[in-house]
Amino acid sequence: MHAHNHGHDTHDHGHGGHAHAAREGAGGKLAVALLLTLAFAGVEALAGWWSGSLALVSDAAHMFTDSSALGLAAAAAWLARRPPSFRHSYGLARAEVLAALFNSLLMLALLGYIVREAIDRLESPHAVTGDAVIGVGIVGLAINLLVAWILSRGAHTLNSRAALLHVLGDALGSVAAISAGVVIVTTGWMPIDPLLSLLVAALILVSALRLLREVVHVLMEGVPLEIELEAVGRDLAAVSGVERVHDLHVWTLSSGTVALSAHLDIRDLGNWLHILAAARDMLGKRHGIAHITLQPEVLNVAPLVRGEWSPPGPDGKTAS
Repeated sequence: MHAHNHGHDTHDHGHGGHAHAAREGAGGKLAVALLLTLAFAGVEALAGWWSGSLALVSDAAHMFTDSSALGLAAAAAWLARRPPSFRHSYGLARAEVLAALFNSLLMLALLGYIVREAIDRLESPHAVTGDAVIGVGIVGLAINLLVAWILSRGAHTLNSRAALLHVLGDALGSVAAISAGVVIVTTGWMPIDPLLSLLVAALILVSALRLLREVVHVLMEGVPLEIELEAVGRDLAAVSGVERVHDLHVWTLSSGTVALSAHLDIRDLGNWLHILAAARDMLGKRHGIAHITLQPEVLNVAPLVRGEWSPPGPDGKTAS
């Protein structure tokens, strides 16, 4: 693991309380969103079956998957509040990332179903009751916008963003259903129903793939996209008393929690507490990194070039 215990401790718990409170608020908002989404999904499914509209049926299926997604998101937010244990020393904050991964994969599976049904409808158009589609679509859009508003006012974690993505996809589905209903009522052209379903599927696909890429990046412990590793290394090496920085790693523990570990070559271990305080202050203010582990290494060789840091090499480690 990345944490070392060689006479150092740089964990800053000042941000922990904020993250904990944010997760509590996110969990409550997710629960409310879940109830609203699940309640309307049943109504929309029945209306879609009665009216013969694929746009409504696919949107209802989407909302049912959203209900499971929101349920997973709420459960993950609850798990993320559990304290660290002997088995999970970082706690269960990564549950939020795993929920976002599952939700994005679920969305891709749903898109496959919608595309297949739309192609079947294009080959064999079905009669659709346009008036019912418009009415149910308007109610669905209002509920989706309300849920999206509730989620957008919470913490913007990967988990809540995944849930919000599902809800916005539902809103697009409702817009497509309303548009299909209007076209059918005014022109009687039935293929508009599956065509608009395909359009919504394409729009959701782009967002789902973007979220999936970000989730995988976190799980692979990649450097957070908003942080430049080289800049962090230079700033650490510029701290007074630091001769060189190596074995530098920056990764995301969970949404909003970035961790860092590094080895700092120094001349005098007696200055370590001052160096540690300066490094922690700099990393927090300049790069927003609060979970910090630094290991001092006392040099017994000829002086190095001040301010040097070693980037990762081909083997994943940094040169000594």
